Amino acid sequence: MKKRRGVIGYLVLVMFIAALVACASTAKHSSTGEYVDDSVITTKVKTMLATDDFFKSFRIGVETYKGVVQLSGFVNSQAAVDKAVEIARTVKGVASVKNDLIVK
Repeated sequence: MKKRRGVIGYLVLVMFIAALVACASTAKHSSTGEYVDDSVITTKVKTMLATDDFFKSFRIGVETYKGVVQLSGFVNSQAAVDKAVEIARTVKGVASVKNDLIVK
């Protein structure tokens, strides 16, 4: 009976360690917590751009990976590019902004 409890305890410990390792981030994959943080940042940037009257006519794509926000799409002026980058930088948790906006 004691041997069986020891084996079960050992298996539970191995499963717990495996779960921790599976949730860790790697160079190419973000952890669960980082993914949630990136989703929150993306939503905040999209919301701020959508509520700004200046950007209502533009479709700006926003993606975030490990705190780096990537803006993509087409805008009418360099002023729009600068303003979109500045809005993205003001969001808490943004490490940097990658600007792929194109002036048409």
